[in-house]
Amino acid sequence: MSSNKPFDLLVFIGRFQPFHNSHYQVVQSALAKAEHVLVLIGSTNQARSPKNPFTGREREVMIQAAFPGQSERLHTAFVKDFYQEDLWLRAVQEQVVQLGIGPKIGIIGHSKDESSYYLKAFPQWPLVEVENFEGRSATDLRNILLNPNGQGSDLVLASAMPPPCFDFVQEFKRLPQYKKLVEEQVFLQNYRKQFEGYPYPPTFVTVDAVVVYSGHILLVERKAMPGQGLLALPGGFLGEGERLLDAVIRELREETRLKIPVPVLKGSVKASKVFDAPDRSQRGRTITHAFFFEFPSGPLPAVKGGDDARHARWVSLADFYTLDGQMYEDHWQVINNFLGGI
Repeated sequence: MSSNKPFDLLVFIGRFQPFHNSHYQVVQSALAKAEHVLVLIGSTNQARSPKNPFTGREREVMIQAAFPGQSERLHTAFVKDFYQEDLWLRAVQEQVVQLGIGPKIGIIGHSKDESSYYLKAFPQWPLVEVENFEGRSATDLRNILLNPNGQGSDLVLASAMPPPCFDFVQEFKRLPQYKKLVEEQVFLQNYRKQFEGYPYPPTFVTVDAVVVYSGHILLVERKAMPGQGLLALPGGFLGEGERLLDAVIRELREETRLKIPVPVLKGSVKASKVFDAPDRSQRGRTITHAFFFEFPSGPLPAVKGGDDARHARWVSLADFYTLDGQMYEDHWQVINNFLGGI
C-alpha cells in the first residue's frame, strides 16, 4: 500500500546532549511527514565530558523512551566524529543505506547557527526546516544540569525535557560519573574565568607526541582535569621561546621518562600535522601540533609516568583500536590520522 506522506524516510541528526523538547518536536514533525524517521546520534566516539555527558547508548535510551510504541517507525543509529568531513558524510549515508527505506528520503532539522551547515551537505535529500520549539538549547541545559549550586534546576529541566528523559537524568545524577562531571565543569569554568578580562579570547598552542615502537603506541593517563583518568597522548603547552619540535620532545620526556636520546628522537620524526578544529578542546581554542615518531622493532623502552601524567604505558596497536570513545578530547582521531585509519 502506497503512503500518503511526502517522505518514506526523514533523517534527523544531532548530539542530543541531552534530548529536550525542541528535539522532541522535530521528531514529532518528522513522524507526521514520513513513514519512517531515522535519528542519527552524533559524537558517539567521544569520552564522557561536560560537553558530552551522556554516552550514545544513554542518549538512544532517552530518545526511545520518549516515543513509546513507535519502534517500528522510529529508528536510531550512531555516527562518530571524524576530522575528514567526507568520512562523516559517508558514515551518515551508510546508515541510511543500511536502513533500506526509500526512495523518498529527506533530512529534517533547525538551522540555528554555523554548526547547522550539515543540513545542506546532502543535496540528494530535500531539506525540511522546522522552527526551534521553545528555543531550547542543549548547552544551556547542560550548564543547569552540571551546576553544583543549581537550586530549582530540576524544575527547569522538567519543563524542558520529555518526562522519560527527565526521569533518566534524575537517575543519572545518582551515579559517580555525574559527580565527576560536575567537578570537571567547575574546573573548566574557573579555567576560562582567568581570561575574562582579555580583549580577545586566547588561542592556546600545544604539542602532542605520537610514538609508535614495535607495533605499540605510547600513551599516558592524565593526572589532572580536564580528562582526569583518561588515556591521552604525551604533550602539553608550547613554552615561551621554544620551537615546536623541542617542546614536543620536552613534554614527551617529562611525561613518560622515555630515555631515548634527543638526537635519536629528532631523527625519528616521520611526519607532523596541525589539528585546529575550533571546538576540539573545552579549555578554549587550542591548536595542537602533533609529531609522529616511528621506531623499528625491538624491545620496548621502559617508561614511567611523570609531570602531568599519572602513568605511561605502551599499548599494542590492536588494543589501541578498541579505545575509540575512551580517550581524551580528539587524541584517538589524531593518532589515526598518522596511522591511516581515519
